[in-house]
Amino acid sequence: MLLNWKSTKVNTEKIKRPNPSRVRDHLANERTYLAWMRTAISLMGFGVVIVRLRAFHPPLLPTPGNGWKLGLLFSIVGLLTVLLSTKHYFGVREDIDYDTYEPTDRWVILFSLAIALLGAGVIYYMFTIPSSLEGLMAPE
Repeated sequence: MLLNWKSTKVNTEKIKRPNPSRVRDHLANERTYLAWMRTAISLMGFGVVIVRLRAFHPPLLPTPGNGWKLGLLFSIVGLLTVLLSTKHYFGVREDIDYDTYEPTDRWVILFSLAIALLGAGVIYYMFTIPSSLEGLMAPE
């Protein structure tokens, strides 16, 4: 008994009650992360499709045009989505563990603006490319 120096009192301040929905919160965080990954893959795939569209039909313009820039922009936004969503996932995971999670609006606003700008770029691109060779030929 003399060798037992540890206190038998339980410090109630250090013991946290486990969050009963902790597992459910982590699973929801993982589902959200996977949804962001699907979005990123779709963005990158759409960028590749935009760039490769010229390979499926003869080019209407003698120069490459600006379509590749739009495709590259889609791919870059897709890659940024992967990086930012991974960072966000681990931040939320830590917040769930410490029971300090507070939702933020910045990611929703950021990606809504990015997708709106990309959509505007697609609309602009579709209406500015010539639809036939007739528009490119000079009248004789």
